[in-house]
Amino acid sequence: MKRRDFVKYAAMGSGAIALNPLAACAPDARKKEPASTPSNISTDADLDEETIESLKNMMETGEITSEEIVQKYLDRINEIDYSGPELRSVIEINPDALEIAREMDKEREKGSFRGPLHGIPVIIKDNIDTGDKMHTTAGSLALEEFKAEMDAFIVSQLRKSGAVLIGKSNLSEWANIRSTRSSSGWSGRGGQVRNPYVLDRTPCGSTSGTAVAVSANLCTIGIGTETDGSIVCPAAINGIVGIKPTLGLWSRHGIIPISHSQDTAGPMARTVKDAAILLGALTGIDKYDDASVTSDGNLHKDYTRFLEKDGLKGSRIGIIRDFHGFDPNVDKLLNEQYEFMKRIGAELIEVECADDRQKWGDAEWTVLLYELKHDLNKYLKDHPNAKVRNLNDIIVFNKSFADIEMPWFGQEIFIDASVKGALNEEEYQTALKTSKELSQNAIDQVMDEHKLDALIAPTNAPAWTIDWLNGDHFIGGSSDLAAVSGYPSITVPAGFIHELPIGMSFIGKAWSEPTLLKLAYAYEQLTLHRKKPDFLKSIR
Repeated sequence: MKRRDFVKYAAMGSGAIALNPLAACAPDARKKEPASTPSNISTDADLDEETIESLKNMMETGEITSEEIVQKYLDRINEIDYSGPELRSVIEINPDALEIAREMDKEREKGSFRGPLHGIPVIIKDNIDTGDKMHTTAGSLALEEFKAEMDAFIVSQLRKSGAVLIGKSNLSEWANIRSTRSSSGWSGRGGQVRNPYVLDRTPCGSTSGTAVAVSANLCTIGIGTETDGSIVCPAAINGIVGIKPTLGLWSRHGIIPISHSQDTAGPMARTVKDAAILLGALTGIDKYDDASVTSDGNLHKDYTRFLEKDGLKGSRIGIIRDFHGFDPNVDKLLNEQYEFMKRIGAELIEVECADDRQKWGDAEWTVLLYELKHDLNKYLKDHPNAKVRNLNDIIVFNKSFADIEMPWFGQEIFIDASVKGALNEEEYQTALKTSKELSQNAIDQVMDEHKLDALIAPTNAPAWTIDWLNGDHFIGGSSDLAAVSGYPSITVPAGFIHELPIGMSFIGKAWSEPTLLKLAYAYEQLTLHRKKPDFLKSIR
């Protein structure tokens, strides 16, 4: 969840390598980076910018095995994540990763092939349950010893696909729902995640670790979660592709929650095609998540069949003008991209659909406070081996260990949520109806009126400097429209401003992932804005 959006609108009216979970806690995070510009880390790696398809081809020809691929990624993590620039994107390594990879190699040797993800290394966010030797902590020391009893549904789907889960990623603690003054990418357990393009800049949050790990070539693909902006903002700021699916396309069961009205997991990758492959592999109806039932008849197991290199030609796309204006450099860059899209055959129409943005933002915040308390308490009740049993226990824990859990910011959002009542209260019911109706109508009506295939807007401003004392300096973005409505969005690299990546979001109606992927893929293939990070220490 991206907290700056909510604060802004509320003010106007979110094992090869042994990792010591305490090694990157707050006291260690106080170390300052040198003020020089270039880093001395090598940006060359054996697996730089490899895709699912390229790795699959190499495994099929015998050029490399899954075990060797996993080992190379683990070596890379050891080189630049735990040392070197200390990206701190990986919070824990799966001690069974190499063994899983060996099993996938044996299956391949016997002629058994599970699909495109067979033997492909993936990192997932540390708020997603895994019924294995790894912990699920949401970055909090309150859950430092907690291990889930079973896999989240999407993790079980991931294992069935043959992917190799090599580790879990650091994140903004509790998915950035603890404080209005938080620093994106900081957690008590994992310390501060750093942007691989410029190390003193934010990785955005809350899925900061997955985004950085994918961008820095520490894995092939990754999984994040989003309540509002937590996939698309870190994806854009770290120069990769992120998909926030329609609510219900991926099951949420087994994910530490904020809001059942908005939470969803989603793919993060260096290419649209890789994100599309992962998206299809993890769809499915889950009896433990009622929202996933709504995907029946709307899901696909193979989204790559919708990818078209000329997919922009003849398309009608709405530029959401009221989502611009927060940064003149971003406006200039995005306007150049819009003109390019017009030249290659897309019809772009300027639209406005955020007249009620403050209203749906205020209502959203009320919904999140109610659902945070309700959903988190339910999750902890369903996991009796967790030492904290409810939100109040977490608040007490944080107070007791304030020196390592709250050295920079507090837990005022937790406290505000703790005093909310049940979900049958009129305040909640009214806010839920308002937030959904206003945001969904904003998309549906303008797209119907102008007969649009999608909407587009800038995903982010250039990454701000990390600031533990004052928190994030978020100035603008477009995540809330898709997040509150529960509709899909895809962010794709759109260029750079002073070495910092900028993303462009394609937003559509419910279940319009096929159309959005077609458009995003065509744009990506025609522009190829993605470039690997150079680990600069600061802007020149």
